[in-house]
Amino acid sequence: MPELPEVEVVRRGLQDHVLGRTISRAVLTGARVARRHAAGPADLAARVAGSRVVDVDRRGKYLWLVLDPPADDPHALVVHLGMSGQLLVEDAAAPREKHLHAAFDFADDGPQLRFVDQRTFGGLALTGLLPDRRGDAGHPHGIPEPVLHIAPDPLEPAFDRAATVKRVRGKDSEIKRVLLDQTVVSGVGNIYADEALWRAQVHGRRTASALTGPTVGRVLDHAAEVMREALAQGGTSFDELYVNVNGASGYFDRSLAAYGQTGRPCPRCGTLIAREQFVNRSSHFCPRCQPRPRPRRTLPR
Repeated sequence: MPELPEVEVVRRGLQDHVLGRTISRAVLTGARVARRHAAGPADLAARVAGSRVVDVDRRGKYLWLVLDPPADDPHALVVHLGMSGQLLVEDAAAPREKHLHAAFDFADDGPQLRFVDQRTFGGLALTGLLPDRRGDAGHPHGIPEPVLHIAPDPLEPAFDRAATVKRVRGKDSEIKRVLLDQTVVSGVGNIYADEALWRAQVHGRRTASALTGPTVGRVLDHAAEVMREALAQGGTSFDELYVNVNGASGYFDRSLAAYGQTGRPCPRCGTLIAREQFVNRSSHFCPRCQPRPRPRRTLPR
């Protein structure tokens, strides 16, 4: 599933290509693409027609277009990329992709915006915008209703490092599990959690509440650092599904130190990177730089 850098790459591409343009027509194929829109695909298509794109925004892995309909009642077209969703800017005459689920035409007769999703876990929904509970820093139009519960990500102005450290330390759970909790800090997924923990030399199974404030702060700082580096390289692409709006893949996978590096030498100490099951994912770490936490001792009664 794409994480913050990959979604931000798409957001920037959309900002370059669709900002300020007016949607003249939307064609949605099948009902699944709009399953998160309660009124169905026909309603969504009818309501976005005539709307102008006034902003392209993001929080964590969530992406949305701010639309200004004729009634001057801004709404957000929330795009869930899921595991394989792609937003592509293409000429209307270009061949239709096999897994094309939505196409948006614009009044200027310029390139189309297409939503392609091979595995169909993604989708579209039209929703209202509400004031951000954490202020309007970076989100002057508000936040879509389905995104209100999501915490700020480390790259946005609303991110409060001290408050996030406190929230993390208040969790009596494994630090990696907490990093993946989008209500604590958003945007961090399996790839960048492993990379941040490797850089901070912290094993993912250590209990968050047992870590010191400076240690948690270091983990969060490294998460922000590695995501900025990935963003500069177009994100991390392990297959052809993770692409920008022009269909190009990122190349940060060549710079990964831990994730996906099982059996390769740790860039810091040379110990072979290990892999273990973590919930329904995998964790990658250096057994020497990131020692496992010691089992808690149970005192006899």
